[in-house]
Amino acid sequence: QVQLVESGGGFVQPGGPLRLSCAASGRAFSSYVLGWFRHAPGNERDFVVVISRTGGSTYYAASAQGRFTISRDNAKNTVYLQMNSLKPEDTAVYYCAAHLGGSYYKSSSYKYWGQGTQVTVSS
Repeated sequence: QVQLVESGGGFVQPGGPLRLSCAASGRAFSSYVLGWFRHAPGNERDFVVVISRTGGSTYYAASAQGRFTISRDNAKNTVYLQMNSLKPEDTAVYYCAAHLGGSYYKSSSYKYWGQGTQVTVSS
């Protein structure tokens, strides 16, 4: 089992950067594929990006490609999401999650979730 806690959300102007962190408890952190999802009002929880156990492979949603970068530090039990060139449509609650099995792009494939961190992009 792993417990996840996100941080780093906040208010940012369009075009600005923000870095989210997700700290995990538990010794099995490095055994999990980890993903970031986001949930905006009126939308479903949408896939953003996923990273492999070693960090060697990543897959991004089209909306995140080229602007967001995921990374992980298994020694620190932490996964990061660097977001650049933020847009108002990036406004959402961002969640990190530990993958259980199945499609990486479906939230139902993830078993453990953090509480989320709010990101608001507005001028």
